[in-house]
Amino acid sequence: MTMNTTLNTSLDTSLTNDSTARKSEKEQYDKNKLHKRLRREVGRAIDDFNMIEDGDKVMVCISGGKDSLTMLDVLMSLQRHAPINFELVAVNLDQKQPDFPEHVLPAYFTSIGVPFKILEEDTYSLVTEMVPAGKTYCGWCSRFRRGILYKYAKQNGFTKIALGHHRDDMLGTLFLNMFYGGKIKTMPAKLLSDDKENIVIRPLAYCREKDIERYAMLAEMPIIPCNLCGSQDNLQRQVIKEMLVGWERQFPGRLDSIFRGMTDVVPSHMLDARLFDFKGLARQDPGDPVRFVDVVNL
Repeated sequence: MTMNTTLNTSLDTSLTNDSTARKSEKEQYDKNKLHKRLRREVGRAIDDFNMIEDGDKVMVCISGGKDSLTMLDVLMSLQRHAPINFELVAVNLDQKQPDFPEHVLPAYFTSIGVPFKILEEDTYSLVTEMVPAGKTYCGWCSRFRRGILYKYAKQNGFTKIALGHHRDDMLGTLFLNMFYGGKIKTMPAKLLSDDKENIVIRPLAYCREKDIERYAMLAEMPIIPCNLCGSQDNLQRQVIKEMLVGWERQFPGRLDSIFRGMTDVVPSHMLDARLFDFKGLARQDPGDPVRFVDVVNL
């Protein structure tokens, strides 16, 4: 009886070890596959929009969330293999919100060998004092954060500022502006700041959030949850996100199709007279000069 129990225990342990090993191999395979996909999409975005050039000094803005940490990971990988030379510096703005673990990011940056800078500005107190209870913080929070980061970039010779917004953020912003602002616009992949002194890039422009989320989990990144603005329940952006998630669940591929549409805009088939000269349209009579080239009979 004792021998049988020992054999059964040994067999169970062996099966558990085999299962764990298979799971570990599967996760490593998934991680490598996702990394290749993310690196390919980031590389394509950089090339399409000329985001990073030889000699650039890029300020990689890190909040501690999955998006910015994944962006840093992929940019560092591209830096090692790119045919051009560019510098990366990870910059985190510590806004002094409650329960923010200040030690996590410096330790992580040191462990992966990236130069970094932690900026400390108590914007949390300012925002919570200015915004009435029940209102969202995003407007004031983003203004303060943008001003501090732009100023630091200009003072320290950065040629590009990299933000971690991804494809789904851009889709969300498109519908946010349509539903609540009456405009068809989104986050651009590349932007010149209002003062013309900073260029902002979004290397994750072509990357899906679910790929980023899965990769960050498999890579065991030290993700710090945001408890400042994005976690507020009455955020309009959160409502839009739930709508998009529902669409993708019910109609797989719909978000891919909408995003492709954002890259293929036809002004002549819209209604903005500032983008297309509708007033200048005129019909042509048969006797008018040839309107097309007869390539068959050339």
